[in-house]
Amino acid sequence: MTPDTSIYLHIPFCVHRCAYCDFNTYAGQESLIPAYVDALIREIDFIATTRPSDHATIQTIFFGGGTPSLLSGPQLASIMDALRAAFAFRGAPDLEATIEANPGTTSPDFLQQIRAAGINRLSFGVQSANPFELHMLERTHDFFDVIQSVKWARQAGFHNLNLDLIYGLPEQTLASWQTTLKRIVDLHPEHISAYALTLEHGTPFGHWSQRGLLPLPDPDLAADMYEWAEEYLESNGYIHYEISNWARKNSEFRIQNSEFECRHNLQYWHSLPYLGLGAGAHGYANGYRYSNALRIKTYIERLAQSERGTQVHTYTGTQGDGIRNTQYPFPLTPVIVNHHRQTERDDMDEYMLNNLRLLIEGVSEEDFKSRFGRELMEVYPKEIEDLLRLNLLERIPIQNSENGMRNTQQAIRLTPSARLISNQVFMRFVD
Repeated sequence: MTPDTSIYLHIPFCVHRCAYCDFNTYAGQESLIPAYVDALIREIDFIATTRPSDHATIQTIFFGGGTPSLLSGPQLASIMDALRAAFAFRGAPDLEATIEANPGTTSPDFLQQIRAAGINRLSFGVQSANPFELHMLERTHDFFDVIQSVKWARQAGFHNLNLDLIYGLPEQTLASWQTTLKRIVDLHPEHISAYALTLEHGTPFGHWSQRGLLPLPDPDLAADMYEWAEEYLESNGYIHYEISNWARKNSEFRIQNSEFECRHNLQYWHSLPYLGLGAGAHGYANGYRYSNALRIKTYIERLAQSERGTQVHTYTGTQGDGIRNTQYPFPLTPVIVNHHRQTERDDMDEYMLNNLRLLIEGVSEEDFKSRFGRELMEVYPKEIEDLLRLNLLERIPIQNSENGMRNTQQAIRLTPSARLISNQVFMRFVD
């Protein structure tokens, strides 16, 4: 039996594509939404016909984008119904089903409909509480929309909300960032994500910056913003469990973790399997990393061809116990454009990169050996010793009790001083 699996569904539609965004999103193609929903359900059905009989239950679902809340409540309900028909779900309340939404794109009726469909977690893209910063980011909402959206979500029965923020903006001040965080905490979300702005190549922000039309964010000021967020959110009852993510403590006695940690993202950070569905989605399952066709029309047409019996392409590869000629071994589908059969070293390197993002857990030596059959220090002796010496990693004890015996294991994790330069740590574990 494979570990419990997660599902990511990409909804690539936006009313407006923001100048800083490098995600696979498209504005002005909303007329394709009905055909896209049909294609997504076809992809779900296709996966269902190829998945192994012992395939594990689904524990998390995540609708990302783009702006998934541009779909109607009935359309999202139809996708949830298709997932239920194709996979075994973990029973409520253990199933976490998240949808990303932009403030101002939801209504009380919509929120009630998706809550009734089984979606129980909302992630609002707030980004800032400052009108000038929202305008610069080309966001279409204001902070009143945020307050209204949170109010309606609570009334619809959502008890698990995430609010997304961006810091390190051009011309952003520490005082402005502090005001945003204070206003966010006043809304009492269960989860807060805060990401530093990155000027991605190919985006308008990246292009304007290269031409000197957009002032570069001050990295020292961005570091001050991050450290202030750490202190302020901790003082207001949030656990900093991942580099960019905070979860509200659910009791004063449970200080090391929270029921409000994003369990879908933990699936990624624990290097566990997930299926990526939709245009441009990425997945990791059955030893494959793969990605789907980016363009909406290409995605729709490939699945339509598959349903008509038209061959899109044929896959020939190895499958465990020998050569197996098959069109699409699980989890590959007619919309796959790239796939890679993972080596053990690939999995070990990615395990280190992902698990080191977890600030409390880090990398457990016991879990590493259980996963790969090798000692952590056998695989990465120099990398770990160098980073320990530089005070970028630290060793921590983990207490386990089995059969009345206390067994002390160890884990390694980032030190507080390493959090701002975590990418430099991660690169030590990449060949």
